This record gives sequence, structure tokens and C-alpha cells, in this order.
Amino acid sequence: MKARQKRLILVVAGVALLGGAVALVLSAFQQNLVFFHTPTEVAEGKAPQGRTFRIGGMVEDGSIKRDADGITVRFAITDTARSIPVAYKGPLPDLFKEGKGAVVQGALGADGQFAATEVLAKHDENYMPPEAQDAIDQAHKTAATVSQ
Repeated sequence: MKARQKRLILVVAGVALLGGAVALVLSAFQQNLVFFHTPTEVAEGKAPQGRTFRIGGMVEDGSIKRDADGITVRFAITDTARSIPVAYKGPLPDLFKEGKGAVVQGALGADGQFAATEVLAKHDENYMPPEAQDAIDQAHKTAATVSQ
């Protein structure tokens, strides 16, 4: 085998290895990508079915209920225009309360209930994720337009 053929084989093998590495990185990135949706977007069917995503908004007043098992908590997340029922198994953050901001991560079931795997509570009165604040502002504008 000539030196030129050996170099060509090495270059082709290097390009193949690089392509494989890029494919693995992109695959891992795609699997860990989590999108944010508002309750209105979820209610309108714009959220993915069977994939993990986040919903942000306010915990609806009077919606927190504990199941008989004491582990499962059911509540609703709202952007003041629409509400999405959420079921979560596990301990809730200390700052999780009705009327306060929260972001939940999980997947939407076929029954329309959001099965949360993680609940994040707003850490103080002045902070809300920008997407959640935008969603609430949009909902207020929509409600004002509809009521006129």
C-alpha cells in the first residue's frame, strides 16, 4: 500500500469518527432539550404529547389537594386565562403555595393531565421566569380584549 492510500484511509477514518461524535452529541442534546409552554399553549394543543416540557404560571387558588396515599399532590397551574391540572408525586418545595409562581416539568398525558416529575417554586416575590411573566401579561391583555 502506498503512502497516499494510507493517508486517504486515515482521513476517511478521521472524518467518520468525527461524524459519529457529532451525531452522539446532537442526540444527547436533543434528548435533554426541554421547552417551556404556557397553560394556554398547552390547552390549545401546541405542546408536545408524550415528551418532557415545562409549564409555568401561578398555582391556582384552592387547587392543591393531596391524595389518600399522602404522596401524590394534585393542583392546577394557570396563566389566568387557562388552567392545566397537574399531578406530582414527591415532596414539594417549601415556597410552593397557592397564588404563587411555579414551574413544573413533566409530560402531558392523554387525559389532559400533566404528570410532573419536578416542581420548582418561585424563590421570592419579585422573581418570575420571563416566559411565565410574558404569558401572564398576554393572558391579561387577552382577557381585557375579550371582556370589552
